[in-house]
Amino acid sequence: MKNKIILILASLLIPFFGIAQEATVEPQMADTFRSEGKIYVVIAVISIIFICLISYLIFIDMKLRKLEKNN
Repeated sequence: MKNKIILILASLLIPFFGIAQEATVEPQMADTFRSEGKIYVVIAVISIIFICLISYLIFIDMKLRKLEKNN
């Protein structure tokens, strides 16, 4: 019975949590990076990291295929 009361109270409070999240302010960091042209550096670094990760996964996959083929 106690669990049902807690569940009902929690479900009644969920809309209030949603309203609290709507009052957030837009992040200024993205606007600052965009206005100073640094956003392109951030995108370039993220792209390089992503390309390196994909290359590493492909390299590991090739090694695994070679090991599976030999055994």
